[in-house]
Amino acid sequence: MGVVTDIHSGRSPEKVEREGLYAKAGRGGSRNVSLFWRIFSLNAAGLIVATALLLGPVTVSTPVLAGEALVLLGGLVMLLAGNALVLRFGLAPLQRLGSSMATADLLRPGSRPVAAGPAETAALITTYNTMLDRLEAERAAGAARALSAQESERHRIARELHDEVGQTLTAVLLQLKRVADRAPEDLREEVGQAQEATRAGLDEIRRIARRLRPGVLEELGLASALRSLAAEFTTHGLTVRHHVTGDLPALTPESELVVYRVAQEGLTNTARHATADRAELRLQPVPGGVELLVRDNGTGVGDAPEGAGITGMRERALLIAAALTVEPAPGQGTDVRLRVPATEGAR
Repeated sequence: MGVVTDIHSGRSPEKVEREGLYAKAGRGGSRNVSLFWRIFSLNAAGLIVATALLLGPVTVSTPVLAGEALVLLGGLVMLLAGNALVLRFGLAPLQRLGSSMATADLLRPGSRPVAAGPAETAALITTYNTMLDRLEAERAAGAARALSAQESERHRIARELHDEVGQTLTAVLLQLKRVADRAPEDLREEVGQAQEATRAGLDEIRRIARRLRPGVLEELGLASALRSLAAEFTTHGLTVRHHVTGDLPALTPESELVVYRVAQEGLTNTARHATADRAELRLQPVPGGVELLVRDNGTGVGDAPEGAGITGMRERALLIAAALTVEPAPGQGTDVRLRVPATEGAR
């Protein structure tokens, strides 16, 4: 099929959109005169004034007199200064646009550069802002699909671990018990060690399955799931204190899952990388939503680049329009904060 065009004008939608951007940029009156006309008008004014002076009382002698040279030099300086001012103020929006482009990060949606300056510059900034909005929307949609597939795969693996591997190890334990009952005295100790190793493996499988599929979140709610998570990470060498209030505003199931996963990833980073002995898990209401805080007294993030764990947390936060910050904790350690807006009509 050919390109779809406007019925009345025969223009393509892309051309109509571009013309609309230029029309918007040009509505600012004299402030948005194009950079070409600004420079042309200044040069034309200088040449017109120079010509009028030459046709009038001002003359140039041969050799040039000192007074005439001063007049010509003054006119040249004024023309150059005017050109410099026009270019400086005309290109300033482009410099701001360049700074914004250099610091743009789709995982950290921020402010947009103001569409100001000459018509061409304002139209360029408006087009850039529109492109950035589109890219952020596409990134969020792609992350949503990827994370949805990831959660489905987590559930499938957890179910197979529980139903297949878990049952197999349970059968092995029962078989080892029968062997231990009939084994000679000198072999019972070794069979007992095999039983303990199998039992430890079964417990580890169940723990992994619980992490992959937080059944307590679906059955008992977010508050109980976070308390259970804090107890699970409280091991030898790490103490996790939790403070989860009961009067939380309603959140959607998607928001609750994001809060749980961010808390899980934050505590996992603490246990693996922070070399901390204390951590805090806090969930409390704030104006307009809830705030999750995972704080430890470890070594902190320092200048190390963000890894896949923090990137995954940022992508999850974007799915529910939440704000995630990772910053040094007061004194020592790291603070991971997730502020989730409350949703109208959530359960």
